[in-house]
Amino acid sequence: MKLKERLVSLTQMGRSELRKEWERVCKQSAPNLSADLLRLGIAYRLQEKAHGGLSRASLFELNATVSARPAIKPGTRLVRSWNGRTISVLVDEGGFVFEDRNYPSLSAIAREVTGAHWSGPRFFGLREQAANG
Repeated sequence: MKLKERLVSLTQMGRSELRKEWERVCKQSAPNLSADLLRLGIAYRLQEKAHGGLSRASLFELNATVSARPAIKPGTRLVRSWNGRTISVLVDEGGFVFEDRNYPSLSAIAREVTGAHWSGPRFFGLREQAANG
């Protein structure tokens, strides 16, 4: 079956069929995703097999963008107000200190404070500073 036909066939599949197709195409267990996301992931993989993946230069650029983090020097204090509470975090050599406890990441602190998954740099406003700075 040609690529175009395979892509069209994905539109006819239900979630359980897509999960089986994911396992066949990707050679791994299907993640717990919606049918639409499974369909997109399978389609991407089929196209990647047929036409090749991203160029080496594109992969390098993507990895550099994803791994770019703002450098925060030890001794820096990050302060954020959350639901009427002042959150103060000290950056140290090995991670972060919040309420006399050590944390490996800002995301762990954000999760502790909010009870939900947050990007720590985003929670503390570092993403906006990096984008605008």
